[in-house]
Amino acid sequence: MTERYLGVLGMAEALGVTRHAVHKWRTRHPSGSEHPFPEPDVEVDGAPGWRADRVEEIVRWRESLPGRGAGGGRPTAARQEYLKAAMARGLDREEALRALATFQAEFPEMSEPELCAWLVEKFRR
Repeated sequence: MTERYLGVLGMAEALGVTRHAVHKWRTRHPSGSEHPFPEPDVEVDGAPGWRADRVEEIVRWRESLPGRGAGGGRPTAARQEYLKAAMARGLDREEALRALATFQAEFPEMSEPELCAWLVEKFRR
């Protein structure tokens, strides 16, 4: 039986991005970096391939990417709401971001927007 893998194009289509985005992520986030792109399961003639069941893992990786640009980029709406709620509870920005990172590590199955919404709800109680 032939095993099927997603190449860069297949992974890009599964993620709803261009293949250029996948190439860029692999280049900017190599093995050994602070936030490495998930390693492929196979390589054939230098072309990477991932099992289809790893799409969710790569979605979580992408959702946990640090902000874009020199200043870290603009936070998502969910993160902005979380930061506002955290600061209202007396945390400074760095404390709030460290807490968010801790929760992301503790609950990897939750996307950042889900986690932020959950935390904001907890702050409201």
